[in-house]
Amino acid sequence: MSTTKHSDSKNDINSIAVFCGSGDSNDEYIYNQAYEMGRALANKNIDVVFGGSKLGLMGQVANGALDNDGLVYGVIPEFLKTKEIVHRDLTELITTQDMHERKLKMHEMSDGFIMLPGGFGTLEEFFEIVTWGQLGLHKKPIGILNTEGYYNDLLMMFNNMVTKGLLKKENLDLIVVSDAVEVLLDKMEKYESTHEAKWMNEEDQT
Repeated sequence: MSTTKHSDSKNDINSIAVFCGSGDSNDEYIYNQAYEMGRALANKNIDVVFGGSKLGLMGQVANGALDNDGLVYGVIPEFLKTKEIVHRDLTELITTQDMHERKLKMHEMSDGFIMLPGGFGTLEEFFEIVTWGQLGLHKKPIGILNTEGYYNDLLMMFNNMVTKGLLKKENLDLIVVSDAVEVLLDKMEKYESTHEAKWMNEEDQT
């Protein structure tokens, strides 16, 4: 998707926040790819920052990294610790007061962000971090792992937003996409943002 400038130089990515579902998925390949993402990050010596649960795809990402000697940091709000099963084998579990503080902490701890398959919560985290990028609050790479075309319809909607004049192409280009773990990580390492935040006036698009 992205036509944002890329180069052969590598970003200094030491940690990536992974947004994904806490459900197992009934698709074995999607489930296994979450583990593969954790494994690949560990093998690249990239720390994993995630939501802290041992369940579903979230747990698979953490296990993939931990099984390959990676460092994994969970960030979870206090109220969710009583509702989700917290992963107890993490490098560190960080507790926040609420969801907003959680996202701020994950942003502070991460040099990039990846969305794997998930539900409403995954999308909410992803869209906030993209919006922060659009507003110029960060220039960190943002990736979508489009496993088995999981996000095809969402990507079509993004392009329709551009076609209808409700999303700027330069803002869509903040996102890099691949259906393969290693390819996505390579794109993120080579990502170079040329985006300049433009504050809105009456004629600007959001």
